[in-house]
Amino acid sequence: MEVTRLRALRGPNLWTRHTAMEAVVTCNEDECNIARIDDFEARLRMRFPEMPPFEPTSHLEEPACAHVLECAALGLQAQAGCPVTFSRTAATTEPGTYQVVVEYTEEAVGRLAFELAEELYRSALADEPFDLEDALARLRDLDEDQRLGPSTASIVQAAADRGIPYRRLTEGSLVQFGWGSRQRRIQAAETDRSSAIAESIAQDKELTKKLLGAAGVPVPRGRPVRDGEDAWAAARELGCPVVVKPRDGNQGKGVAVNLSTREEVMAAFETASQFRDDIMVETYLPGHDYRLLVVGNRLVAAARRDPPQVIGDGTHTVRELVNQVNADPRRGEGHATSLTKIRFDDIALARLAAQGLEADSVPARGRRVVLRNNANLSTGGTATDVTDDVHPEVAARAIAAGQMIGLDICGIDVVCDSMLKPLEEQGGGIVEVNAAPGLRMHLAPSYGKGRDVGGAIVASMFADGDDARIPVVAVAGTNGKTTTVRLIAHLLTGTGLRVGMTSTDGVYVRGRRVDTGDCSGPKSARNVLMHPEVDAAVFETARGGVLREGLAFDRCDVAVVTNIGLGDHLGLNYITTVEDLAVVKRVIVQNVAPDGMAVLNAADPIVAGMADSCPGGVTYFAADRHHPVIASHRAQGGRVVFRDGDAIVAAEGTCEHRIPLAGIPLTHGGAIAFQVDNAMAAIGAAWGLEMDWEDVSESLATFVNDAATAPGRFNVFAHRGATVIADYGHNPDAMEALVQAVESMPAQRRSVVISGAGDRRDEDIRQQTRILGRAFDEVILYQDACQRGRADGEVLGLLREGLADATRTAAVHEIHGEFIAIDAALEKLQPGDLCLILIDQVEEALEHIAKRISG
Repeated sequence: MEVTRLRALRGPNLWTRHTAMEAVVTCNEDECNIARIDDFEARLRMRFPEMPPFEPTSHLEEPACAHVLECAALGLQAQAGCPVTFSRTAATTEPGTYQVVVEYTEEAVGRLAFELAEELYRSALADEPFDLEDALARLRDLDEDQRLGPSTASIVQAAADRGIPYRRLTEGSLVQFGWGSRQRRIQAAETDRSSAIAESIAQDKELTKKLLGAAGVPVPRGRPVRDGEDAWAAARELGCPVVVKPRDGNQGKGVAVNLSTREEVMAAFETASQFRDDIMVETYLPGHDYRLLVVGNRLVAAARRDPPQVIGDGTHTVRELVNQVNADPRRGEGHATSLTKIRFDDIALARLAAQGLEADSVPARGRRVVLRNNANLSTGGTATDVTDDVHPEVAARAIAAGQMIGLDICGIDVVCDSMLKPLEEQGGGIVEVNAAPGLRMHLAPSYGKGRDVGGAIVASMFADGDDARIPVVAVAGTNGKTTTVRLIAHLLTGTGLRVGMTSTDGVYVRGRRVDTGDCSGPKSARNVLMHPEVDAAVFETARGGVLREGLAFDRCDVAVVTNIGLGDHLGLNYITTVEDLAVVKRVIVQNVAPDGMAVLNAADPIVAGMADSCPGGVTYFAADRHHPVIASHRAQGGRVVFRDGDAIVAAEGTCEHRIPLAGIPLTHGGAIAFQVDNAMAAIGAAWGLEMDWEDVSESLATFVNDAATAPGRFNVFAHRGATVIADYGHNPDAMEALVQAVESMPAQRRSVVISGAGDRRDEDIRQQTRILGRAFDEVILYQDACQRGRADGEVLGLLREGLADATRTAAVHEIHGEFIAIDAALEKLQPGDLCLILIDQVEEALEHIAKRISG
């Protein structure tokens, strides 16, 4: 068995809406039926007893090694605690070759799962050991390292529950919510509106106290100190007990509390100095340590924090008791789990010594042994929810503290006896204001009720009902995609929206190209959705990107499928039939929003059939108003777009909107049939977005299909009294459409300049010239700059074969070089002639034609 390709499908794809790894697996003859391998399954299950059953999707299919790989990759992730459920294995057209798809939640974990699954398979095949515990530990550790921490994850989950799309921008906690101009960003419990100045103030403990004191908020007295002696001097000035801590610190690092002796203060200064240079001493407030979470102008959660501690049982040592507590599965290293393991370090030993104990001491039954003075969860402390106990005056003080510092999200540290009465009545105070507070203690407290603090943060960022989405239109099909995308983008621009668009010509934002080349894949679409100046997005969605990576979005408002035809890269990536191709093109239809719309070509049976896969509504379009699909859908109250004489009609029931073809320059007054189809598709999309009909008509009238607005899409030039058309058509269906258009235009003599893409099937290349041979008097063949894997002259030979039975073509010429071929064709033109130039290097060829014509 060999895994020849492994790639991540990062969005909805032809297999599933989940993220998934897709592998291409080849098996030898024996491995194509593992039942033939003696005792293989028994050896496999001995190594992995929880292995799911590897059953083929069809009862006619024998279980192959690929099915084993599928089940092992899924099962290993599931046993490691990853929430994955989907997997599938499909045989390809190549004997012994399979596509294996397995869901993942973290891409790196999915890749490792495949690697370990392959190791498991080989170990069972060779009857060699396989360390299952180590494999699962590696997966767990990697998953913990890769996945979002609990604070960020709670906010992301709350956003997802509201239907707000999100994208993780780094391997850390930086996350984008929403799309385009409606996006917001967070990093853990900080938002894009968390003030850098406010965070700087919060880090300066002395400045924080001054500002809070000025606002009438009770705070402990204190001052910065230079060294250990100055710290002890400050302690005597303030009166013991005191607290020693870094002036700029977090997570309780270097904080020592309840210090009364010179030795304790001096030692605490040395410890704090290991974390920061600036140290301060302040009065110790007796009471419990509380953390209050303020979001905006609301107190959303409160917890009492207790220092890490163990309770003696009269039998076990302190060290053993700590190990027992740390065995709690809720405790881990860092912040990935709801609790953190208690550290058994020098600070813990010093705290034990203060209680007359050592690590190997056996405390009496019921004795409380404290391992640290501070109660931070990051050092092993515990939390008890007290949100419902907070007195209104305490809440008001906490909110005032956050607003005085200027933080939109903050953790307020309070020391007092109880949350049930005002701070002033009990001598309590606010000791710190923390930016980017941890949320673990509120989400999953050690005791008490967990609070939906993630939901509160999302509610502060987005108003009720706001899903932070912008209108998204996805366009797929064999021909007409780029023109339709450009036209829809033009219609949206006409409404005043700032539009982002991707196509095979590049990425455009507000009409300006920001990236070049073929940008019809998910990477370019993601970049548009990340652009802060985009109010609406229109994506050309090519099959290659869907196969390679899936979609860039979880759902779209409108999906347009123009047509499905021959020659659209059939034979690549195991897509060998038009039906296979339709499955790929259908992905955008399957991911239409429930209140969205699919715009489908009723005249194409395969496209029309995609309606069954659409979660939203369906609009059909076709030139023939009497087409059965159009007539039936309209009769049932559905939306339809069709041609009626000299107008395009959008109808729903008895309501009709008519747009004269004379007002749509793209169609040349309705003479160019395939442009009429493109216009109908765009009108259907605009209708799906509920655009105003007056805006639609005005924008259709201003869309000019020239080399600037739609390069390579039936661009018409005048030269010496002749008509020159430049087009990027490159498959048999495009040739049929072009011939139909050309035959509607008067011409004394027709010539065509053509090459062929080497990555098409032989028959598709021949078919192109076979179609052209019945409509053109002269054919000039040229060789593409890139042969795409073909031998020199091979494509030209296939094109010539297609002309063998030409009914009209009288002259065939071969010219090496696209621009030389163009020059030769232009030189022969006479008044009244028509020349169709099928260009390869779109921009360069159009520039070359423009220079020759203007010259």
